[in-house]
Amino acid sequence: MRASFFKGRRVWITGHTGFKGACLSDWLLRMGATVQGYSLAPRADQPLFAALNLDARMGSEFGDIRDAARVRSSVGRFSPDVIFHLAAQPLVRLSYEIPAETFDVNVMGTVNVLEALRHLPGRCAAVMVTSDKCYENSESGRAFVEADPMGGHDPYSASKGMAELVIASYGRSFFPSGGPIALASARAGNVIGGGDFSPDRIIPDCVRSIRAGRPLVVRNRLATRPWQHVLEPLAGYLRLASCLGGEDRLLGEACRGGFNFGPLAGSARPVEDVVRAFFQTWHGEWEDRTDPAAPHEAGRLQLDISKARATMGWSPVWDFETTVSRTARWYQAFDSGSSAERLCAADLEAYQEAERQSGGGGLS
Repeated sequence: MRASFFKGRRVWITGHTGFKGACLSDWLLRMGATVQGYSLAPRADQPLFAALNLDARMGSEFGDIRDAARVRSSVGRFSPDVIFHLAAQPLVRLSYEIPAETFDVNVMGTVNVLEALRHLPGRCAAVMVTSDKCYENSESGRAFVEADPMGGHDPYSASKGMAELVIASYGRSFFPSGGPIALASARAGNVIGGGDFSPDRIIPDCVRSIRAGRPLVVRNRLATRPWQHVLEPLAGYLRLASCLGGEDRLLGEACRGGFNFGPLAGSARPVEDVVRAFFQTWHGEWEDRTDPAAPHEAGRLQLDISKARATMGWSPVWDFETTVSRTARWYQAFDSGSSAERLCAADLEAYQEAERQSGGGGLS
C-alpha cells in the first residue's frame, strides 16, 4: 500500500477526539484525505485533539455513538469511501463501575456503525477496531491467533468479544464477498506514545507522578501486555483499509475478517519493565502496591501477528526499548515547551523512515 491510496479519499472516523483517533486523523490529513470525525466532544484530560489543531483541519460532529439515528445520518450525509470505528469505553477498571454503559457503548455503538454501513448505497471499506482483550484468556501465555474463541472476564473485555461476534455476523449476513462493503476488524495491543493523557493508563500516570514530584503507584507490576507505539497499529489499520478498498479485489477479499496488529514478540513485557524503561529516560520513582484483592485483570496478553504479515505484508518496526524511550522523550520535550504538533510530526517522520528501512508497516 502506498500513502497515495488515501489522497482525496473521504474518510469517516469515530472516536477522533481520543488519543488513537486524533493520531489517526492527523496521519490521514497528512496523506491528503478528507476526514470527518464523529465523537463525544474532546475532554479536558485528553488535549491532543486541540493540540494538533484538528478542529480546524477536519470536519467534526460531536455526538454519542449510541445515537443510532444520528450515526446513520452522519455516515449517509458524508458518504465515505473508508470508515474507521474507534469510539469506545476503553478502560478495564472503569468497566467494573459502569458495566451497562460499557456494553452499550462498545457493543451497540458498533451495531450502530454497522447499520449505517448497511444503508450506504456505494462502495466503502470499513475497519472496526476492537482490542486484544476480545479473546477468551486462559492465561496459558500462548499468543492469541485470530481463530481463537472470543470471551472476556471483565465487562470491557467481554464487550470487545461481543463486538467481534457482531462484526462477524454482519459480515456474513449483509456484506458478502464481492459486494460493495468490505469489512474487517482490527485487534491491537496496549498502545503508548506521546500525547496520551488518559486516566488509569501507565504512561500518563508516569508523567503525572513526575510532574507532581511523587512516586508512581503501580497496582499490578507483573501484568504482561503487548506494548506498542501508537503508530504501529495505526499503520496496520491504514494498510488494512487500503487492501479492503484497493483495486486488487483478491487481496481485498483475503483481508476481510479479523486481524491482530501487535508488536514484536519481545515487546510483551510486565508493567514494571515499562515503568523502569520510562524512568531511565525521564527520571522518576515508583513503588509497588500490587493488590491481590483488586478486580480481575488478565495476567498475560500476547498477539500472534502472522496473519497480517502473511496476508498484507504488515509488520511492526519499533522494538520495546525504542517505543518506550521515544514516548518518554516526547513527554519530556512537551513539558519543556515543544509543541505537540511538532513532536507528533517528528515521531511520524521517524516511524516512516524506520518502516522504509525495515520493509515493515506497509505505508512506504
